[in-house]
Amino acid sequence: MLKIRMITAISMLSVLLPVTFCVPLGGFGSLIAFILAFAAWEWGKLLKLPGIWPFYYSVLSSVMLVAYILTSAVLGDAPLWIAAAFWIVGAPFVLLRKPILVSGAWRGFLLIVGMVLFIACWHTVMVTRMAGVTCVLSLLFIVWLADSGAYFIGKRFRRYKLAPVISPSKTWGGAIGGWLSAIMGALLVFYVNSSLLTVTNLLVKRFGIVGAILALSFLVVFSIVGDLFESLLKRQAGVKDSSQLLPGHGGVLDRIDGLLPVLPLAMLLLS
Repeated sequence: MLKIRMITAISMLSVLLPVTFCVPLGGFGSLIAFILAFAAWEWGKLLKLPGIWPFYYSVLSSVMLVAYILTSAVLGDAPLWIAAAFWIVGAPFVLLRKPILVSGAWRGFLLIVGMVLFIACWHTVMVTRMAGVTCVLSLLFIVWLADSGAYFIGKRFRRYKLAPVISPSKTWGGAIGGWLSAIMGALLVFYVNSSLLTVTNLLVKRFGIVGAILALSFLVVFSIVGDLFESLLKRQAGVKDSSQLLPGHGGVLDRIDGLLPVLPLAMLLLS
């Protein structure tokens, strides 16, 4: 499984990195929109839309993204604030109360919210890409470090469960390991080259070193919230992965669940 996971990760990076570095901004934005279209399809499936309706939901999400791009001068950062409000207030409430999300009013609410979340993520990725390739990659790097640290360290320290009802495989050891991995990796980049345009360097410039560590810790916590929220959706949908699009990883949402809250929250911290 680890070998398949690594092969898939390398394959994804072999597409993402050249596009990020070499392709003009429009092409890069199109790739991100393409990825988010698959994420929207999986979101619809997790919310148990019947038949071909997840595909229609994906198309509608893409149309809403285009509409946002055309009206962004008017809407501005509104999707970021809505997404931030959902992750800071709504998601913790859901994780504590664990209502049935895949039917009724909750499903309708999450279908609407999902579109806003994907727009907010696209907006953040594009703004950080316009600031510089190192900026957008450093933001992704923080979440991937936290996710990888949680995966490998969590496999070793399995004793204390983080949220056994929602996701029995997640542990406090993994959460702490992911936090340490993200903080140490981010600070290493800062100390190697503090003039490089990265999220960590920007946070240090704005909040100081202690404030930057607190801000990074805040982002890592919400990467875990995003992971748990998707785990709750999968548990209620009765599936192990959001799809089988990415061998060894599951689906697109399984790879970006931590990014969904982190991207808009990071954008607001840096704004």
